[in-house]
Amino acid sequence: MKIMNRLLPTVAAAFTLVSFTQCADAKEEEVKKEASEEAQWEVLFDGKDLSNFRNFKKEGVNPKWIVKDGAFTLTAKGGGDLITKKQYSSFELKLDYKILKGGNSGIMYHVAETQKKPWHTGPEVQIQDNVDGHDPQKSGWLYALYPATIDATNPVGEWNTLHIVITPEKCVHYMNGKKYCEYVKGSEDWDQKVALTKFKDFPTFGKETKGHINFQDHGDVVSFRNVMIKDLANK
Repeated sequence: MKIMNRLLPTVAAAFTLVSFTQCADAKEEEVKKEASEEAQWEVLFDGKDLSNFRNFKKEGVNPKWIVKDGAFTLTAKGGGDLITKKQYSSFELKLDYKILKGGNSGIMYHVAETQKKPWHTGPEVQIQDNVDGHDPQKSGWLYALYPATIDATNPVGEWNTLHIVITPEKCVHYMNGKKYCEYVKGSEDWDQKVALTKFKDFPTFGKETKGHINFQDHGDVVSFRNVMIKDLANK
């Protein structure tokens, strides 16, 4: 019994050491995983220039789009829609946006330059001032197709964080961390909803599976910052 009593502290210490080592290893793996996930994000806008963008169907960027204080801003109507130079199929997009009182804008995806307007091909994630904006489609909704049942936007003039996930299996919108809507692009439900909207008159709408991301010139001042994308193709 005395021998057993002397062994107990040693066994307990060894068990504690093993447990501590396992926890440390698990924490290290978690940190590595988080670092790996962070490394997959590509910065589309670094707060300094618009080198990853150009105007729709043009080579450069209209001077009405300016970079100031770590954000890029459409300062007046006529700046034209801004698109990413690269095209994306499956992706996650995160960004902050700020709209002025009564303002309206939007972000489209899978945009092709084969048609006259970006929205003739690309579905639009609405951006607007939900209080004084005039469009019944609210910020964060998939325009005219998939609404949200809540409003998680911050007061006008404050930054909001928009996060969208676009894949063939499902698409999800988040506003300031709150889930807004989920849908499958090109599904039977999608087709039924499109048939009830103005988009039914544009046979190319929503048909592209890869394309540019488009920042809309709706004539109102709007700002964006912290624009990052994770390419999910072939993941």
